[in-house]
Amino acid sequence: MAGFEIESVPFNPDGWGPPDSSSPLLSPHPPHVPFAPFSRSDKLGRIADWTRNNPFHNPTRGNQSRNQTPSDSAFDFTGDDSFGPLAADEDSSFRLVDGKPPPRPKFGPKWRFQQHRNQLPQRRDEEVEARKREAEKERARRDRLYHANRSGGNAQRREAAAFKSSVDIQPEWNMLDQIPFSSFSKLSFTVPEPEDLLVCGALEYYDRQYDRITPKNERRLERFKNRNFFKVTTTDDPVIRRLANEDKATVFATDSILSTLMCAPRSVYSWDIVIQRVGNKLFFDKRDGSQLDLLSVHETSQEPLPEAKDDINSAYSLSVEAAYINQNFSQQVLVRDGNKLTFEEGNPFANEGEDVASVGYRYRRWKLDNDMYLVARCEVQSVVEANNNRSFLTLNALNEFDPKYAGVDWRRKLETQRGAVLATELKNNANKLAKWTVQALLASADMMKLGYVSRVHPRDHFNHVILAVVGYKPKDFAGQINLNTSNMWGIVKSIVDLCMKLNEGKYVLVKDPSKPQVRIYEVPVDAFENDYVEEPLPEEEQVQPPTEAADGVETTAATNDVEDKEIVPEA
Repeated sequence: MAGFEIESVPFNPDGWGPPDSSSPLLSPHPPHVPFAPFSRSDKLGRIADWTRNNPFHNPTRGNQSRNQTPSDSAFDFTGDDSFGPLAADEDSSFRLVDGKPPPRPKFGPKWRFQQHRNQLPQRRDEEVEARKREAEKERARRDRLYHANRSGGNAQRREAAAFKSSVDIQPEWNMLDQIPFSSFSKLSFTVPEPEDLLVCGALEYYDRQYDRITPKNERRLERFKNRNFFKVTTTDDPVIRRLANEDKATVFATDSILSTLMCAPRSVYSWDIVIQRVGNKLFFDKRDGSQLDLLSVHETSQEPLPEAKDDINSAYSLSVEAAYINQNFSQQVLVRDGNKLTFEEGNPFANEGEDVASVGYRYRRWKLDNDMYLVARCEVQSVVEANNNRSFLTLNALNEFDPKYAGVDWRRKLETQRGAVLATELKNNANKLAKWTVQALLASADMMKLGYVSRVHPRDHFNHVILAVVGYKPKDFAGQINLNTSNMWGIVKSIVDLCMKLNEGKYVLVKDPSKPQVRIYEVPVDAFENDYVEEPLPEEEQVQPPTEAADGVETTAATNDVEDKEIVPEA
């Protein structure tokens, strides 16, 4: 069998590649084999093509192949286009291009219309980036709101809303002092248990059926057109005048005025209290048509209310609506069978045979100092008897006007998330709930009933329904809302001590509409006696709901003195 002999491979001691052709080492090298020196960076082509001598594989070079020997044609690439200068230019311009189509989304949209077939779906990575950008914007927005809520107080709330002072400051008034709310936070004073000097009025019994009301079996809120409600100030109260003549105390006030002072740091809206120093006695009064006769709505909320006064959702309109709701609710949840609990004296503000609301007045006295006592008229609205025990109740109503403002729909959340509804109300109406709790504590009420009343329709401010009624013990509820009784009495004691140093005369304590502070002004003796009381809008100019008429508002008007004057708050 023929073998294959390997010839000797020459060794080049002078560098890379075979030795020079003149070297004796190449003597056995076969002749006619072309050789081109190259470096390591050069691109290598074909070394030999044994098919070149076959004319059938390369018909274009058939004639040329026949003129060459077989040994030359296998190594001759001079006529090949792949080794010419044109091939070098093509190689230099060659770029690798990825011809693979872009990945299509696994669950892409289905193209339903012919005109959209040429549009490519959005790439998944772009969708992810868009979601990330939106998430970053939302996170930044929440961070801004969080820091704004932590750093801002009452003065920075709802910067867009321009609050108006409750009373017009006259140029002849002399400002005596300015007290920031921050100075109230460290005050503390403890008072002993009060004593009842006199109890007047008559109370009707609470109807327990209202404790079982749910949004599914809501009850329509009724209107009590013939019952009179009295909002009498301190110096117009005949009982307080009698007690003052008997020197029963040094300081006189009502529960609504005291609760306003005690909860002053929680207030946002402006309010004012008239202070009269007569001899060694001090009287805390309210003006006719004062904001203290109304109930604020969304006072401590972050969402601004409409500023137009004739809007049904403005602060003024909601305050009037809340006052009417509160009055009607306090009378509807009673048994109303004619059975009443009467006290020592009848209603001191009612005429003979007049139909008055169920209310009991407790004239109570607290000891502020060795020679200083405070007498306040406190109110309870109902009574309950169980197991031979008598419990006094205060009745108040929270009102929902539009779920979009509160962010919680009472009809959907009251049954399953009642705590969340109450937490929202504590955030939006912190001052109002605190004042109700203080009034219940001052009257020593055993239970405070809170009703949840909502509009039948968000644009109908005349018709309402009762969705639920919940009872709380005042002391426990005060602990839940962080209401410190020692701090409350400390605020009252500091203001009383400050006013007792003033000369005899009339003064007004005004809460600044834009800053958390109060100011004391010295005013003329005849100030507020002929005060301008704004007339209500004509009936044709009032905002009317789809049903009912303005007559419902007029028939439920409250009274603020024994002459049954209609309460018309000042602008």
